Amino acid sequence: MLSEETFKTIVASTPLISIDLIVRDNQNNILLGKRVNRPAKDYWFVPGGRVLKDESIELAFNRLLKIELGIANTVPIFKGVYQHFYDDNFSEDDFTTHYVVLAYEINFNGDIALLPDVQHHDYRWFSEKSLLNNIDVHKHTKWYFQTDKQADSLMTNIKVTNK
Repeated sequence: MLSEETFKTIVASTPLISIDLIVRDNQNNILLGKRVNRPAKDYWFVPGGRVLKDESIELAFNRLLKIELGIANTVPIFKGVYQHFYDDNFSEDDFTTHYVVLAYEINFNGDIALLPDVQHHDYRWFSEKSLLNNIDVHKHTKWYFQTDKQADSLMTNIKVTNK
């Protein structure tokens, strides 16, 4: 575990790698929770979290499934690589946060009343239309459902030039 000062230095100096979970139920609704912490505090957001040092993407994905949803062994669909930029950070200090996000879609039909409240609270199921029209859903969550933003995901937006 890093000290808060060390973690502040890291967040202020470099991008973080994270995994976002686009969670759907049997009716194709999307699970969102109200963010407890900065950045994106008080916005509706998909579950997810950071990839830790020396942790493979597979191990991070499985750890986050367990921590965020209390499940294991699900088959994900990779949705793309995104970049999230925030004007704030987890602390009260004045620096930005930059995430490189690996987005995965999964199915989940568990009881949302049993989900943890460390990162999110007040979990709800949203239709795509309702989350896109809700001003309290964070723009980075909306990007997963906007075709113009899906096309702007990192891997499809890179242009190679020959010099």
